[in-house]
Amino acid sequence: MVDKLPPSFERGTDGPKVIVAGLDGSESSWRATAYAAGLARRQKALLVVVYIQPVLAAGAALGASVADTTGEVAEELMAEMRVAAERLRGVFDVRWEFHTFRGDPYNGLAQAADELKADAVVVGASEQAGHRFIGSVAVRLVKAGRWPVTVVP
Repeated sequence: MVDKLPPSFERGTDGPKVIVAGLDGSESSWRATAYAAGLARRQKALLVVVYIQPVLAAGAALGASVADTTGEVAEELMAEMRVAAERLRGVFDVRWEFHTFRGDPYNGLAQAADELKADAVVVGASEQAGHRFIGSVAVRLVKAGRWPVTVVP
């Protein structure tokens, strides 16, 4: 006989209802978003695509308007998502939203997942060689242990 466990927080669903996918425009992030869209479709979950606008002090020192540049990237990514969704309309129906946050990628995705009450987080594998030594966003999300994390190559 199993002892009765104290009640714990449960969202009352089987399977994820909100899936967060990190998108930065890299090939692996597009693959991760496509994978997350498939999960969302099969689970009838909401796909929340998140772009983290980096805060780059070095860009400001060079005279570049970092906020304008990252805002343009966010607009381009959202436009590409809309084109992809329209192309698949009637074939695959996925409820999706696009959100953008400012900050470093790990903290931005963690904040987004917390605020959106994500049941799962999907990210692309890092394409930067240095992350083998300092740790990628994906590894940091997994180590946080707050959500199931899927890393798509």
